[in-house]
Amino acid sequence: MSSFSASYLAETKAILDALDVSQLDRIAEGLAAVRSSGGRLFILGVGGSAGHASHAVNDFRKICGFEAYTPTDNVSELTARVNDEGWDTTFVHWLQGSRLRAGDGLLVFSVGGGNREKRVSNNLVLALEHGKKVGARIYGIVGRDGGYTREAADACVVIPPLNPERVTPHTEGLAAVLWHLLVTHPALKMQATKWESVR
Repeated sequence: MSSFSASYLAETKAILDALDVSQLDRIAEGLAAVRSSGGRLFILGVGGSAGHASHAVNDFRKICGFEAYTPTDNVSELTARVNDEGWDTTFVHWLQGSRLRAGDGLLVFSVGGGNREKRVSNNLVLALEHGKKVGARIYGIVGRDGGYTREAADACVVIPPLNPERVTPHTEGLAAVLWHLLVTHPALKMQATKWESVR
């Protein structure tokens, strides 16, 4: 077991070393422009990434002063849309109901980024197509080859899939590291976090 732990952490270090850090700065600068122009931030994720979206909404609102939301925080609306309209359109119809517009931002957390041909996370694909149509800014933290999120994004960090056996845990684990980097980034941070303010 200890050798697995050492291997996992060594992979994590190697992935961090291989990240395109310039994309993180581009995301931070882009999100700062969204906020300064009065735009809202909508964070999208499925599965574990939905949990990330909810946590990140809190951080972007509380630490960075964004008006931020995620569709997966309202389970009643989400499940009504799935039941009545189907899974693929859940996010795009929610964004339409939220009046997504130019100047708003979309931030996606996803292992694969969405792939229409393989019908994986197609709700992300349709949401991002709508975002592009209305002129919203698009950002992503994704794994594998980045999928449609990377294709559509103004800036996107692709967490390198250095070990094909552990793409999901590394992507989801490091997504949390990277959004915490973003909410701490000097371009975005507005409020001190609690324990750092306690002396």
